[in-house]
Amino acid sequence: MDHLQSMRAFARVVETGGFSRAAQSLQMPNASLSKAIKSLETRLGVKLLERSTRRVSVTQDGLAYYHRTKHLLAELDEIESTLGRTNANPKGRLRVNTGGAVASTLLMPALPDFYRLYPDIQVDLGVTDRTVDVIGENVDCAIRNSANDGALIARKIGSLAWTTCASPHYLARFGTPNRPEQLESGHFPVAGYIGSHSGELQTLHFRDAEKAMAITPFCGLTVNDSNAHLAAALNGLGLIQTADFMARPAIIRGELSSVLDAWRPAPMAVYVNYAPSRQLSTKVRVFIDWVSALFADISARQPK
Repeated sequence: MDHLQSMRAFARVVETGGFSRAAQSLQMPNASLSKAIKSLETRLGVKLLERSTRRVSVTQDGLAYYHRTKHLLAELDEIESTLGRTNANPKGRLRVNTGGAVASTLLMPALPDFYRLYPDIQVDLGVTDRTVDVIGENVDCAIRNSANDGALIARKIGSLAWTTCASPHYLARFGTPNRPEQLESGHFPVAGYIGSHSGELQTLHFRDAEKAMAITPFCGLTVNDSNAHLAAALNGLGLIQTADFMARPAIIRGELSSVLDAWRPAPMAVYVNYAPSRQLSTKVRVFIDWVSALFADISARQPK
């Protein structure tokens, strides 16, 4: 393994915190990765990592070496990616991460169009509701509802509207709420959503004359999955508040009815997040442009 590859291998161990994750992200055997680190340490004449059966830690020399070389590696990546800009047919594996609802309802139906435009790009779509470590897990870009990671570039690609809705059977049984506060009493049971990682009940948000309102609902049922949340409403188990794109097809079919539309909360901003080293990558650039157009179209067709 050459010197540059050894430098990349060391950087990945530091960024991922261990040999196994680094080897996986580089798609190389653990033994080859360990050999590369030892070769680099021999070349430099210093110990870069302290290894035990339980953990790997970076030495002071290793930390200094990483901070001095990571910018060189990033610059080299940018140079190589820039050369690819002239390539009319970007190629390679693209690692994208997003939540389950966005993946199944928005991205999957549209991906055939992306493949028609870029047949030589292979998409690895990671689906999880947790916030992934974009740099540490070697993800090219992540679609999120936040832009609070200072180490990443965040580009806003659209906004997703919220809808409060219930099934016709539910409304026939309990009636239709006229104000958000009625959802606290228990007369209008809510199917609540529990954050799969926070473990907290999702507060219902409303807006009255631009003034935000937060309601803690009475819940007869709680779930921690977006598809189960929608299924609860479809089966009359409770009123829900969810992203409009999740409920809209069922509303069009008459299986759900939206309520409290006059108090619809502000839409949720959506961002694509990526490391600065990826910004000149052709495959990343064309995907971001494509997904931005997709979300712009979705945003334009949503209720205001």
